[in-house]
Amino acid sequence: MTGTPLGIFLACAPGLEPVLADEARAAGFAAPRAVPGGVETQGGWPEVWRANLTLRCAARVLVRVGEFRAFHLAQLDKRARKFPWADVLRADVPVRVETATSRKNKIYHAGAATQRIETAIAETLGAPVVQDAAEAAVSVKVRIEDNLVTVSLDTSGDPLHRRGHKEAVNKAPMRENLAAAFLRQCGYDGREPVVDPMCGSGTFVIEAAEIAAGLMPGRTRRFAFEDLASFDPAAWARMKAGQPHAAPAPVFYGSDRDQGAIRMSEANAARAGVDAFTSFACHPVSDLTPPEGPPGLVIVNPPYGARIGNKGMLHGLYGALGKVLTERFSGWRVGLVTSEAGLAKATALPFERPGAPVPLGGIKVTLWRTGILP
Repeated sequence: MTGTPLGIFLACAPGLEPVLADEARAAGFAAPRAVPGGVETQGGWPEVWRANLTLRCAARVLVRVGEFRAFHLAQLDKRARKFPWADVLRADVPVRVETATSRKNKIYHAGAATQRIETAIAETLGAPVVQDAAEAAVSVKVRIEDNLVTVSLDTSGDPLHRRGHKEAVNKAPMRENLAAAFLRQCGYDGREPVVDPMCGSGTFVIEAAEIAAGLMPGRTRRFAFEDLASFDPAAWARMKAGQPHAAPAPVFYGSDRDQGAIRMSEANAARAGVDAFTSFACHPVSDLTPPEGPPGLVIVNPPYGARIGNKGMLHGLYGALGKVLTERFSGWRVGLVTSEAGLAKATALPFERPGAPVPLGGIKVTLWRTGILP
């Protein structure tokens, strides 16, 4: 199975598929194609590892390891027992099986299908099968559609926004993979300064600094593929060591009126190894001034009513933010994330047509962008 290209699915938040496809294309993945919920590509196991290690906008990486037809449960049981589980799974690693099906199939009961596949894995491979996701090192994803049983593995484990070095978060944290996607949509490439005047736990600032420094997002965490039969620890060690990085020229700035947020940001930046070229300060938006040097990008995820509190009280905050940026940040671009179009418009900034809504914390947010401010 290692010699045949594997179908790789890069999952992401709905609305960000084109952004992830663009990132995967720039990173050299084979013919990435945006589809609902993610991006399809192909490659061997090293490409699966590399996707987890290097792609910033992905939420997780699934790999398709085989498929077969089954028109009834007895046939599913028989063919699941013939499936080459030992090629991909280890007998000593706990496995969880999740099945998705529909009434359009001859086999439509997901629970019964899951039970047959669990039994096949347990009896032919000897691997322990568990129902609790917290106990499973590997998740087997089974999809039955038009009577075709497709077997995939979740190679990420924890979602990829958990980079492995961010411990402190504020009340409404921005996920790292969404921050990376929004930065990319704003045209950020690591060669300009970034300012976040409501930085919270520092996600935008730290993500921008990592991109500029060439730091791989998965460098400090573990992945589920390390518990698969196909894993090569020596090759993986070489891959992680193979990308040099250096301190970037720009400095990345965050500010917030909450001193606790500044402490969180500084601690997170230190754990990420970017504290030498990030700077955090405690002050309100009214005291915001552009740093010395060339202009760059202001990107901000302000409070919005559905997330923090009363929407009516926020129009003044957005208005003040827009006034400061208009008066003091000539030559800069702005990216603003909010759930409310009315709040974005309250800034009076010259926004272009907004991007697609993206789910975040149970609500949908939109990225609003400007060109270069006059």
